[in-house]
Amino acid sequence: MFGRLGAPEIILILVVIILLFGAKKLPDMARSLGKSARILKSEAKAMKEEGSSTATPAGPPNPGEQAPAQRTIQAAPGDVTSSRPVTEPTDTTKR
Repeated sequence: MFGRLGAPEIILILVVIILLFGAKKLPDMARSLGKSARILKSEAKAMKEEGSSTATPAGPPNPGEQAPAQRTIQAAPGDVTSSRPVTEPTDTTKR
């Protein structure tokens, strides 16, 4: 039913999108979509790096060790406006 999309179908889809959203909104939408993709990619990379660095056995910290420093995740290199400090979750429940 939904076979291959040819050139006429793609052109028709693009025309409908332009009519729905307007030519002025499309660049903003594409920019925000790209920014979201960069943020998602950097978050996934940070989680992957964090997972590989926490391969050490978990246990009580040694008296000589310091608490881990607060880390900052950036959406894209050089994008200072979207960098934010990340606080690590702590277990505050009393059991």
